[in-house]
Amino acid sequence: MKSESNFPDKLAKPAQRALANAGLTHLEQLTELSEKELLQLHGMGPKAVEMLRKELEEKGLSFR
Repeated sequence: MKSESNFPDKLAKPAQRALANAGLTHLEQLTELSEKELLQLHGMGPKAVEMLRKELEEKGLSFR
C-alpha cells in the first residue's frame, strides 16, 4: 500500500493516512497549506507538523 510520496518514513501512520486522504503525496504540496490547516486533518498532530516543518526547511521551503 506504499504510495509514491516523499514524506519522511518516520512520520506516524495516522499522519501519513491523513495526508494521503487529503490527496497530498509530496512535501512540496504542503507549501500550499498553513500549519493550522494541516492540523485540521484527522490524524495529524503537532509532532507530525513539526517533523514536516523540519523536512520543508531542509529543502528551503515552508508552510503557507
